[in-house]
Amino acid sequence: MPLIATTQNNRARWEHFPHGADVGVRGIGASRDEAFVQAALALTAAVCEPERVKAVRKVPVSCEAADEQILLAAWLNTVIEEMSARKMLFSRFSLQSRGLRLSAVLEGEEVDRLRHAPAVEPKGATLTALRVARENGLWTAQCVVDV
Repeated sequence: MPLIATTQNNRARWEHFPHGADVGVRGIGASRDEAFVQAALALTAAVCEPERVKAVRKVPVSCEAADEQILLAAWLNTVIEEMSARKMLFSRFSLQSRGLRLSAVLEGEEVDRLRHAPAVEPKGATLTALRVARENGLWTAQCVVDV
């Protein structure tokens, strides 16, 4: 069953961490998939408030990588590529992974500059501060995003 995130529960959450001119995105969840979804929400939150983005259009995506850390970067870069190519923002993510492959459905809408008031344009997830780990029962997925 794919993981669908629309709101934060008492354990799953996203956050930003400081990194010079770029932005660090971090997702925390009970599973790796949940942490990846929260990292994608943190990516959206670097651009605008995710609550302002209506989930009116679905975009299926998939990616794979050689290890968990690179899979996170590939996942975020896939989201960034879809944001750029479709001129969209995403606020809902349905994600299912098997090993080092994942498939997902991104839900969002075209950018409305007045309503969304985008703060930055993400250019790519980097290997800086790249980390996917399970500690104390929670997964953390983080990296720095070039903006």
